[in-house]
Amino acid sequence: MSGQSVLRHVVLFQFKDGTSEASVSKIENAFRALPGKIDVIQDFEWGTDVSVEGLAEGFTHCFFVTFASEADRDAYLPHPDHTAFGAVLSPHLEKVLVVDYWQRT
Repeated sequence: MSGQSVLRHVVLFQFKDGTSEASVSKIENAFRALPGKIDVIQDFEWGTDVSVEGLAEGFTHCFFVTFASEADRDAYLPHPDHTAFGAVLSPHLEKVLVVDYWQRT
């Protein structure tokens, strides 16, 4: 990835009130499994909010997916494994925020 720009796909989740820790863990594991199932994913990282600023507006989880091109991102979005992940997520999702950008250094 060094020396060339990559496409970052940033996804933030806010879960519905009452979503159990077990459900959240299942969602985390399902998202973390996607790089092993979808070969256009170049890199992947994730974490939960630890900010002390109090500006997260209920978003607790951030997932960061890297693609080489818009075509790779566009192949990822309707991919059957991504769609299956959405089925695991959707009953528990209150709100989602997605930002895609070309990485700059």
